[in-house]
Amino acid sequence: MSPRLLITGATGFIGGRVAAAARATPGVRLRLMTHRTALGPSLTGPGVETVRGDLADPASLRGSCDGVDAVIHCASRLDADEATLRAVNDHGTRALVDEAVRAGAGRIVQLSTASVYGRGPFTALLPEAAPLAPVSAASRTRAAAERHVLEAQGAVLRPHLVYGTGDRWVVPGLVGLLRYLSAAPAGCPARHSMIDVESLGRALLGAALAPAAPSGVFHVNHPEPVGCSELLSTVLGALRPPGVDGEIGTDEAWARLEAAPRARHHFEMLAVDHWFDDDRAEKELDWIPGPAFAESFAAHASWYREFLAR
Repeated sequence: MSPRLLITGATGFIGGRVAAAARATPGVRLRLMTHRTALGPSLTGPGVETVRGDLADPASLRGSCDGVDAVIHCASRLDADEATLRAVNDHGTRALVDEAVRAGAGRIVQLSTASVYGRGPFTALLPEAAPLAPVSAASRTRAAAERHVLEAQGAVLRPHLVYGTGDRWVVPGLVGLLRYLSAAPAGCPARHSMIDVESLGRALLGAALAPAAPSGVFHVNHPEPVGCSELLSTVLGALRPPGVDGEIGTDEAWARLEAAPRARHHFEMLAVDHWFDDDRAEKELDWIPGPAFAESFAAHASWYREFLAR
């Protein structure tokens, strides 16, 4: 029997990749939940139905999970006041989980984030080996959302840095930091877990379709962490952003950031390990990570150049 999946956030950066991967999988039937953004032509057609739903309005979710075999929950708010974040991320996820349980959906998969652990450093951290210590309202409410999924025996996927076509935060934020510094910091030994958005989309779909229903927390990143030097050299070599010339030592970088607390925070994150280990995703989610960072990033470089030029 063909599985039917409900995907929330299907018009988003990551949810759209899940929907595209599902559409490319023979036999999968899709139900895509939309709120305000219309679905593009790549997400419509035979085998795809849409339902209207607003996580901030639990009544609108009624019936959304009827007849589905799995729910892949990718929708969240990141850029709103704390009351809105709680209404959408925390209370909205609870309402969606309740609806999935009521409807008898076989499994629930949630896209979360490693930022629920806080600032680090984290070196080869295994799932749940450190307490959750989110520092932002967005991360706090996403951690709260995780609890609802885990209580329903669902699976929570925590990537760290997600990059690729459509990324408006990770690589653009790094380039903005380098432009502020006017140079690349040298001698930074930190390592970072990263994942291509296409690969993450496949992992989320794999969790919904794996022969045995996964449950618990999974760190989903490429198994090889990316060293800070490789990260900087790859991004600078591919994008060549104007205003970034040569290298500076970390002491000089700290000095230049003294009057810029937001940029200083980004550098604090860059300068220490954020490496999240876990080999269960490949085994339990029937997932192949794909190429390592330098090769994978090259496929997205032209999009980043166009985006940064705008």
